[in-house]
Amino acid sequence: MAVATEKIIEDWKKNIFKPIYWLEGNEPYFIDQVINYAENHILPETEAAFNLTIFYGKDAQWADVLNACMRYPVFAERQVVLLKEAQHMKEILKLESYIEKPLSSTIFIIAYKDKKMDQRTKFSKLLKSNGVVLSSKKMYDEKLPEWTAQMIADKGYRIQPDALSLIIDHIGNDLSRIQQEVEKMAINLVDRKMITASDIETFIGISKEYNPFELQAALAGKNLAKSLRIIQYFGENPKAIPMPLLLPTLYSFFSKVYILCEMPQVNMQSALNVFNRNPIASKQALQAYEHYGFHGIEKILLLLHQYNLRSIGINDASNEHESLLKEMAVKIMCC
Repeated sequence: MAVATEKIIEDWKKNIFKPIYWLEGNEPYFIDQVINYAENHILPETEAAFNLTIFYGKDAQWADVLNACMRYPVFAERQVVLLKEAQHMKEILKLESYIEKPLSSTIFIIAYKDKKMDQRTKFSKLLKSNGVVLSSKKMYDEKLPEWTAQMIADKGYRIQPDALSLIIDHIGNDLSRIQQEVEKMAINLVDRKMITASDIETFIGISKEYNPFELQAALAGKNLAKSLRIIQYFGENPKAIPMPLLLPTLYSFFSKVYILCEMPQVNMQSALNVFNRNPIASKQALQAYEHYGFHGIEKILLLLHQYNLRSIGINDASNEHESLLKEMAVKIMCC
């Protein structure tokens, strides 16, 4: 049975357990959420000392894992066996005999990160019939604002749109890091519940004036002087935003502007639909459309692709990133 992270944890809170949980896929955040809850909350502290066993795939022997699963709990109703980093375990398929006939008093949880089990194998079919399978996928960029805002709301906070864009543009779809940075920031907010761009700058270290979001705004508004100032800051502070991360961010924005250009009506409502209800990005998109038009945006996308290749040494192995960005900005202004 395949389910979501929330469903697994909700069931556990209600004391509803299956004997086996297989957590796979290339988004570690959701797998870690389940593992962390299992390790710290399924068993009371007094029971965990005797009934919580943790293995790591790289060092674990299949026979030891099997024996641990076959033990009965000590002075408790159930025991928990965690197999972390199971993708590194040799001969993991030898656990098949246990998967076929698991003990109801053992909760066996396997974290198989960055990979998926071949669905055609007997092992995979047994997992689905006798346990719960969580298949985690990398989150699409367009889903990040909604997920981040909801995660922040779940913690009792709100975030301003420009601050939301700032943290997402800087971190990308590293969900674990986004959560860590938000939690670190929340500690410093004291009684305030609204996260601002100034908070992002103060507590995470992302400049609210010199960041990819502001460069995006400057290019959209055809403001060459501001674009060059931001690029110079990037050159002086190379750790602020690596070029291999900056250009995809800009390409994503102008790609959405390109989609907007092809819509029957180009207005705030259509922009909000394209930019996931983000009013600031939508306003910037309308500015870009006004300044460049359909053909100009098309040329900008080609330039971004060209300079992305040059930034990794294709057709240009000599220019520094700052020089490339300044050259690109000037050419964009001419589109």
